[in-house]
Amino acid sequence: MNEIVVDVWGDFACFSRPESKVERLTYPVPTPSAMRGVLSAIYCKPNEFFWQVTKIEVLRKPSYVSFKRNEVKEKIPEKPKEPVRVDLTGADKKGRTQRQTVALKDVRYRVHAQIRKRPSFGGSEKQLYEQALRRIRRGQCYYQPSLGLREFVAYFEEGTGEARPIELDLDLGYMVYDVFDLHRFEVTPKAEPYVTLFHAQLNNGILEVPDFDSEQVLRPEVK
Repeated sequence: MNEIVVDVWGDFACFSRPESKVERLTYPVPTPSAMRGVLSAIYCKPNEFFWQVTKIEVLRKPSYVSFKRNEVKEKIPEKPKEPVRVDLTGADKKGRTQRQTVALKDVRYRVHAQIRKRPSFGGSEKQLYEQALRRIRRGQCYYQPSLGLREFVAYFEEGTGEARPIELDLDLGYMVYDVFDLHRFEVTPKAEPYVTLFHAQLNNGILEVPDFDSEQVLRPEVK
């Protein structure tokens, strides 16, 4: 056992492009980091392994939907100095903004991924694969996985291979690979984003994802 295959689907998805700073504009296909997030919601032990997405199959043709939403710009402090007052009439718009979202609807994907064991982990990869597969088959997850935005719920099951990828070729240009350094699992208050990119190409509905340590992955310069 050296690979996990999971079918993932949902009513809506939004894999935001970084060049669209104000409005939310989705990629036509999911990013590796979004699919890693789905797998981590199912099974995650950061100090023992990380998920390496190797391939994403698009099982339904991308279909778009556009809508506006009211979003909150600021977070409520953990220990507010004064009682937080909520205006249910909508008259007070401070801290809120209206944002356009271009999302995908009625999506379905098949994700192929490998478990990459940490050097400090003394157990076997087989043990980790068996635990992951057992959770997938039972429908277990630590928290509800999502497709780009938390309100866009993702559903999953073990990949069967019955549905075929769509016949679509796209040069997607540079796509976000991940926003974290997958080799660092410690989260500190001063942790900074580690954004990596790769040249994404969809061939016959299949997006091949290079290894995180590959030269095909563009990473920030170390200061």
